[in-house]
This record gives sequence, structure tokens and C-alpha cells, in this order.
Amino acid sequence: MAAKKGKKALGDKAKGGGAGRTPGLGRVNGHHQENGMENMTLFEVVKMGKSATQSVVDDWIEAYKHDRDIALLDLINFFIQCSGCKGAVSPEMFRHMQNSEIIRKMTEEFDEDSGDYPLTMSGPQWKKFRISFCDFIAVLVRQCQYSIIYDEYMMDTVISLLTGLSDSQVRAFRHTSTLAAMKLMTALVNVALNLSINMDNTQRQYEAERNKVVAKRANDRLELLLQKRKELQENQDEIENMMNAIFKGVFVHRYRDAIAEIRAVCIEEIGVWMKLYSDAFLNDSYLKYVGWTMHDKQGEVRLKCLTALQGLFYSRELGARLELFTSRFKDRIVSMTLDKEYDVAVQAVKLLTLVLQSSDEVLTAEDCESIYHLVYSAHRPIAVSAGEFLFKKLFSHRDPEEEGLPRRGRQSLNGSLIKTTVFFFLESELHEHGAYLVDSLWDCASELLKDWETMISLLLDEPMSGEEALTDRQETALVEIMLCAIRQACECHPPVGRGTGKRVLSAKEKKTQLDDRTRITEMFAVALPLLLAKYCVDIDKVTNLLQIPKYFDLDIYTTGRLEKHLDALLRQIWEVQDKHTDTEVLEACSTTYHALCNEEFTIFNRVDIARSQLLDELVDKFNRLLEDFLQEGEEPDEDDAYQVLSTLKKISAFHNAHDLSKWDLFTSNYRLLNTGLQNGDMPEQVTAEYSLTLSIFLNTGKPGDMVNLRKQMRAFCLMCQRYLNSINNAVKEQAFTILCDLLMIFSHQIMSSGREQLEPLVYTPDSSLQADLLNFILDQVFIDQDDDNNSTGQNEEASKIEALHKRRNLLAAYCKLIIYNVVEMNTAADIFKQYMRYYNDYGDIIKDTLSKTRQIDKVQCAKTLVLSLQALFNEMLSELGFNVDRSTSAFCGIKELARRFSLTFGLDQLKTREAIAMLHKDGIEFAFKEPSPQGQGSPPLNLAFLDILSEFSSKLIRQDRRSVHMYLERFMTVQMALQREDCWLPLISYRNSLQAGGDDDTMSVVSGISSRGSTRSKKSKPATSSKRKFDAVWMNREQNVQTPVMMHSPHLTSTVLRDPKKMRPEDTQSPNKRLCVLLSRRGSGLMEDDEEPIVEDVMMSSEDRLEDINEGMDFDTIDIDLPASKNRRERTELKPDYFDPSSIMDDSVRIFHFL
Repeated sequence: MAAKKGKKALGDKAKGGGAGRTPGLGRVNGHHQENGMENMTLFEVVKMGKSATQSVVDDWIEAYKHDRDIALLDLINFFIQCSGCKGAVSPEMFRHMQNSEIIRKMTEEFDEDSGDYPLTMSGPQWKKFRISFCDFIAVLVRQCQYSIIYDEYMMDTVISLLTGLSDSQVRAFRHTSTLAAMKLMTALVNVALNLSINMDNTQRQYEAERNKVVAKRANDRLELLLQKRKELQENQDEIENMMNAIFKGVFVHRYRDAIAEIRAVCIEEIGVWMKLYSDAFLNDSYLKYVGWTMHDKQGEVRLKCLTALQGLFYSRELGARLELFTSRFKDRIVSMTLDKEYDVAVQAVKLLTLVLQSSDEVLTAEDCESIYHLVYSAHRPIAVSAGEFLFKKLFSHRDPEEEGLPRRGRQSLNGSLIKTTVFFFLESELHEHGAYLVDSLWDCASELLKDWETMISLLLDEPMSGEEALTDRQETALVEIMLCAIRQACECHPPVGRGTGKRVLSAKEKKTQLDDRTRITEMFAVALPLLLAKYCVDIDKVTNLLQIPKYFDLDIYTTGRLEKHLDALLRQIWEVQDKHTDTEVLEACSTTYHALCNEEFTIFNRVDIARSQLLDELVDKFNRLLEDFLQEGEEPDEDDAYQVLSTLKKISAFHNAHDLSKWDLFTSNYRLLNTGLQNGDMPEQVTAEYSLTLSIFLNTGKPGDMVNLRKQMRAFCLMCQRYLNSINNAVKEQAFTILCDLLMIFSHQIMSSGREQLEPLVYTPDSSLQADLLNFILDQVFIDQDDDNNSTGQNEEASKIEALHKRRNLLAAYCKLIIYNVVEMNTAADIFKQYMRYYNDYGDIIKDTLSKTRQIDKVQCAKTLVLSLQALFNEMLSELGFNVDRSTSAFCGIKELARRFSLTFGLDQLKTREAIAMLHKDGIEFAFKEPSPQGQGSPPLNLAFLDILSEFSSKLIRQDRRSVHMYLERFMTVQMALQREDCWLPLISYRNSLQAGGDDDTMSVVSGISSRGSTRSKKSKPATSSKRKFDAVWMNREQNVQTPVMMHSPHLTSTVLRDPKKMRPEDTQSPNKRLCVLLSRRGSGLMEDDEEPIVEDVMMSSEDRLEDINEGMDFDTIDIDLPASKNRRERTELKPDYFDPSSIMDDSVRIFHFL
């Protein structure tokens, strides 16, 4: 009824003026006349944001009091324009049309060309507009809450309009009106809350007055309070009616809208209502909408549900009223901790932390355990949230008897909490992730984790009577946690695998870092020697303890007069290295010496003397043991071998961080290697000598001593080459790795960057060494999993993966030699031929090698490819005999490999012109190289290779097809040309591929036709039209531009006619001679350096576009054709081909970069 009254009143009072720009509107903007905004609409004023929202609302209220119809019309147009609609509601429309008709009219005037509207537009202006829009609605209701909203006109009209707009098919109307209605509802909730408070106060005043004695009771005041309460109740009823209208008319329909942003707005605001006015909204009737929406498919909406619930659980009073909701939806909240959206998972953990604070009994042990393991998550926000949950669950509850415990020490409260941390760490069974656990707890429990004094006490002090001592496993875990806490305090950044890198520390954080480092040094300078003495024989504990000194502030040894503790530390390090032969412990000792031997500090001399004494003892011991070990006539026993190798292992551990050049170790190590080679029984541990010997002779290179270095290097290379034939696989692998490293270090690139004086050190491997390296790869890398001896054992699957990783590294090391021209490129033929068979294991490495070699030399790369195909063809002949059956799997596999190789030449045929020509030349020569073993009249032995070679015919441009065909005819006799038997079919099909009209090969440049002639096109009609277009272009091109080498036509470039007098002699030769010139060139392209381009593309920048396409991908590729029987769905289910450009762009395809 109120809405109808409003319509009627508007019909009586509306004045002319058009689209809200009436004299009455001037009052609305009158406040802004000094800023030149008197003619601006309400939407423009709010969008500019130059005026305070309060003043804008006050102006509108003044206008409403003057003429409520025109002011309300301006407010209606405000909502319409905020939706991005260019139209406006006129007084006549509002007077004569219903809301549905108005909305339909506005929909017709909506700009359909753009999907953007103010709420979705980007930029700071529109973000500010959204805030101003919401503020305007809130301030409007707040300013009107005492009179205007109860006039049964303004609110009824606005609610009716917003309800109609929220049901529109236009997203902009629906989104904007829903946001406005939800903010309007929030503002009404505030009004209802104020009314409720006033009613309670009035009721208390009334009860107080009525309870007075009759003589002191004021009846007039009672009547006033009664009347006031009645008015407040009436207003409360009206507000509730308005809220019900908005909730049932807008929220109930829009909380499940198809647009996620609209659903998120609804859930966000209902959370505000329940928090503001819990008496009215915090019940199951409203909570169910939040619970249902937690299953929303959009993470944005699920996130709003969690933040809404967090606002409720922050209050213990409100949290107690959510028991039924929590029991109903707890499982869903727990499952959301594993949400695919990280932000949702973080908020889910935070919500469960609040639930835990409100009641300990809600979450079961299984629920808590599902959250505990998240402290090891690689996503740091999730891990930190889980760490806070863990801290609240395990560390926040204190028993009454713990209140009087000391602050520090073994018997302190922190002592029991540190034990709890250790127990949790061990129970999680993720012992290698101690750094992740510490990082997760750092934000909430840093004070506990920095209590190194208590940790030291737990490790060194004897347990009190009745106290349970830590077990060996628990002590090991405590040492690891202590080291991780020290690292976190000194480095101030998350561990590897968490976070994007080091961040800039604030001044306060830097001061805290320096203070922590000082405390660590002062504390552990004294305690570390004692800890090492106690755990000297324990490998894990000693390895972690020896990493602590690298975080010391070494100045404190001097300023704090702690030199005696430094001496004690050095003695303990000597004891550790003397008792251990484990590699990790020895390397930890070496690293500790390196950290302490810093020339910037005064303790350098003291540490350097201790280090030199230690190395002197080790070297003397090694030389003495070696002499006894190598004595002639005596058979060394196992104890002697163990002593030699253990000492050598210690020296090897120190060479990684220290300069051992002043100790002459090369000769003695070389003698040991040579003896092991002669006896043939060198144990596997000898592999440690390779790295040691390599480092030794590299460090002996002094200025002017390159001759000696060269002799040592070549002798060592020869030794490693001889070890390639060792029986022990580990020894052979180490020898191969060292050889690859040496050849890279001493390759021709050692002279680059102005280092020409190092030319005497350049070492080029001879043919025998190259052959040995290649044979090692073929024998050790290209093997089946079942043939690998290392793949047996308890963890068979893990060992297989590790073995495959090792083989990939070996292959990558050899391929690096190929692409850096250390070994001949043709050795890659034996690698390329394995591409199809070992595609899953090494396909990415072989493909990357192929791409790099093509960049170096296109022609030589093409010759290497055809060489690999020839090798496979010869292997097939040796297995199957002379009569080649082209239907066998072996032949089809070679042909498929050739097709794959053909695809790698890319789209630009001009770039690969000479390479393709040389490939066909070598292929033709190979096909006719061997005569038939059956005598004359039979096809040559390798004639079937032409069928394989035909896979590359599509890469020839038309002119080169004719030239290659003429070159083929040089090997053919008249009788061969007339043969039609099946055995001659390869020659017939190859000739046909060369004699094709040229449409196929020209089209392959443009539309990606493969060697099989089938196109991959989504629609047939566009492909047909594009073919006609490009056919015309290429026909026109062939009439005007032809190559001088292949054709008799005039020698043209794209713009210049060459002078015949300046032409080279070969340009006037006959076609056959020109063919020989083309096929005999060995340069990087068809043209010499001083020759003009043969052909320049006259198509509009098509070559440039092709170059851009090729440069955008790692490899020159085109789409691979699938069999015609495969439908579209089957194609998507096939494993992606690494030669397909789309697979290169796909994140699921990982290319192994080993350079």
C-alpha cells in the first residue's frame, strides 16, 4: 500500500524538467556550486569523490524535504547509472510505468558492446567508487533513520526498485542492485539494533519509575515512556518489514546467483548481520545459508563463508551459540583445510583455531591430526596458520602445578614445551623437515624456539630424580630443531622451498637479528665443545652441531675473551675427523674450518695453524700408508686398503673448501690410480680419488707453469679413459663424469674473453677417446630398466627412479660436449637414433640437443639426422636380411622417426633450404651405394631407404625438388625408370614425392601440412579459402621471383636486378652443374658471405612472421597429423608429442635444461 501511495503522490506533485534535471535538483547540488558541479548528477558527484559523503547525503535530504518526488527520482537514476546504463528514468516514465516496465526500458538502452560496468572496472578510481557507493547508502539510511525511512514512500520505492533490478537478466543491474540491497540491509540492521537498545533503555526507565512509591511516582513520565516505547515498537516493526522484504526479495534468490561475485556479496553481508544483531540473525534460519554455501564451487565464495564465520567465533559469547552449526558443518570446515585455493585453506585453518579457542571438545583427535601435518606444507601461509593451531592446541594449556616453575632451564615450563615439540616432531615421521616445523611455529612460538639455554640444558645436564631422560632418538631430534632455530634466527627467511626469496628486513628486524646472533655466539662458543665431546661418535648429532659455527659472530671470540673455548672447539673438531670416515661428518668439519678461517677476524691465525697441522698430519699419514700399500712383493691386505682409502677420503673432504695446492698430492694419487688399473682390483671407493686428483692438478697451475699442468691434465685424461673399461660400474661412471668435465674446462672456449694465453691448455679429444665416450653412453645409458643391475633391492621402484636420474645426468653430460663442439657432431647420430625407443626417459634431452645442434650448423645437423636413420636401416638389414619388408615394425619405426625429424625443421623452408638439400643428397647416395647382392636387374641393397627419405620431401621448395630429382636421375638407369615391381616401389614413391606439383610443399609453409599431406584444421571451409588465397600468392611469386642457381630465369632479388656482368661464373652454368654446386656446398647456408640473397619473400612480411613464430618456441615445429580415424576427443586424450608446438606451451610438458 505504501508503494501505491507513493506512486499516486508522485503523480500529483511531479513537475516537468526531464531526466531528473529539474529546478529541485539544483538544491541537491547546490552545496557544490562553488566547485562548478551544480549541473552534475548524483552518480557523477559520488564517482568523483571530491565531496564528503555526509554533505552529499545532506544535500539530497534537503532536496527530498523540498520535493520528495524529484529527489527520489534522482536517487533512482543514481542506481541506474551506477549499473553502467546510459539511459535515465524521466518523471513521465516513473509516473506512468511499473517497475518491470522501467527496468525493461533501461535494459533496452544498456550498452551491450562492453561487458564492463562500474563495479567491475579496474583502476583506482573505480575501486574508490565502489567504496563511495557503499558509504553513500550507509550514510543515507543513517541520516534518514529518525523520520524519512518511516514515511512509507522513500524506502518502499527504493526496495521495490532494487528487488526488481536484482531479478534482471542483465548482470550489471543484478550485481549493482544486489550490492545496494545488501548494504541497505546492513544499514537497516544498524537502525534496528539502535531501536532495540533504545527500547531496552526505555523499558528499564519505565520499570524503574513504576517501581517507585506512589508519592514519588510521576504519572506523566510513565505516560511519556509508555508512548515512546510504543513508537519505538512501531518503528521496529517497520524496520523488520523492510528487512524481511529485502531478505526474501533479494538475498534468498541472489545467494545462489550464477555469478560468483554476487554470491560472495550476499554471504559477506549476512555475516555482518549476524555479528551486529546476533539476537535477531544468529540462528539456524540464517546460518544454514552460510553452511550450504561452503560447498560453493568458487573459491571466492567459500572464502567469504569462512571470514563471516571467523567474525562470529572471535567472540566467545557468540561462539557458544554456534554449537549446533559447528557440529553440523565441522567436517566440511576441516576438509576445507585441504582446499585447492590456498587462501581458502588458510582461512579454514584460522577458523578452526578460533573454534578450538571457544571449545576444546568440538574437534576430535582425528580432526586435529589432519591439521597438524599442514605445518610441513610448502605453502608458508598455510603452514604458519597450522603452526598457530598446533601452538594453541599443545602449548597454550598450563596445569596449575606449572605456574611456579622457573622461566629458564631444564625444569622450566619451556623445558616441557620443548620436549612436547620434540615428541611431535618424532611422531610426525618427517624428520628431514625440521626446518619446516620451526618456520611454521616461528611467528607464534619464537620465544620458545629461541630458548637455546634450555635446549643446551636438556642435552648436557643430567635428569633430576623422577624425571624421564631423553632417548637417543629424541636427543637427535632436539639437536636438529636447535640448529633449525639458529638458522631461522640468523638468516631471517623461510627455508628452501618456502617463500619467493629473501625479503628486505626492517630496522627492528635487523637489530633483532644482530642480538640473536650475539646470543648464539656467546652461548654456543662455550657449550658447543661440550656438546661435541658428549656426542663425538654420533654421526647425525655431530653433523648438525658442526654447522652451528657458521652462524657465529667471530669478533665475540676476541671481545668476549673466549679464545680458550675456541681452542677447545678446534680440538673437538680434530677428534671428530679422527674418529669418523663418514662423508657428511668430514665435509661438516671442512666447512667449519672454512667458516672459522676468515682473514677479516683476529682468530684467523689461530685457526689457520690448527688447520695446517691437521692437513699435514693427514698428508703425512697418507704418504706413509701409500708407500707401505704399494710395496712390491707384498700383497696388501684389507686393513691396509681401508687405512689408505679412509685417509684419502678425509683429504678429499677438505679439498672442497680449502686450497691443497701446497701439498704435492698429484703424484702419489696418480700412482695409486695407476696401480689399481694395473692390478684390476681397485675397490669402488677409489672413485673419491677422481675428484681429489682433478682438484689437485687444477690447483697446481701457477703462472708460467702451464706446461706441467698440461702434462698432468693429459695424463689424468688418459688414466680416466683407461678406467672407462673397468669392471666396476661406479668407477666407470665417475671416470666418464670427470672426463666430460675436463673436456669442457679445457675446450677451445677456455681462450674466450681475452684468455688467448691459455691456448696451450686446450685439449681436443682424439677419435679413440670420442669412441670410448660414445660406447660408454650406448652401454650404460640406453638400457632397459630390467637390464639395470642397480634396480634391485627392497625399494625397487625408488632405486629405478634414482638409476634413471643418474643415466639422464650421464647423457646430459655427453650431449653438452656435442653442442659445445667438443666432440664431432656426427657422434650425435647414435644418440638421435634412440629418440623413439627411449622417448619417455630421454626424449626431452635428445630433442633439446637436436635443437641446439641445428642452431650451430643446420647442414651438419641434417647430415647427422640422415646418418642416424642410415644406422638404424643398417641394423634392420643385419637383423632381417636383404629382402626388406616395408610393413615390418622395424621399418615403420624408422619411417616414423624420419617423420618426427622432418617436423623439427619448422615452418620456414628458406631457412632450412640447404640443410634439406644436403639431407636428400646423402640419402640418395646411401640408397644407391651398395649394389644388389642378387646381381644386375635387382634393386640396390638400400633402395628401400628412399621410402624413409620421402618423409623429408615436403620440406623442399619447388625449385629444389626439381634439382634433387635431377640429382636422383644421375644414379638411375633407363631400366630402373621403367621398373614397376613391388621391390621398386620406394624409388617410384620417392620420385613421385619430388615430382609433386608444389602445392603441398608451399602450403606446408603457411598452413602446417605435414609430410603425409593431411592438414590439421578446425574448420574445412576456412582452410579451403586460405589455400586458394595462398596458392594465388605463391603462383604470383613464382612468376616474378626465381632462384638463379636452380632456374634459367633472370636473377632477381625482391627489388634489385643484378648486373649480368657481375654475375659469378656458376650462375651461367647448366642446370646439372648448378645442382652439383648446390649439393656440394658445405657452408651454413646456400649463399656465400659476399653473395646477395637468392630469394626474398615478396609476401607481406610473411617471413618475418614465420621467424617470430619460430623464435617464440624452443624448437622449429609444426603440428603433427594424427590418423584420420581419430576423432577430436581421441586426439586430446593422446599423450602430448614434444614436437607439437602446443605441447611446448603446455605447463604439463617439462623440458629438461641441462646446459
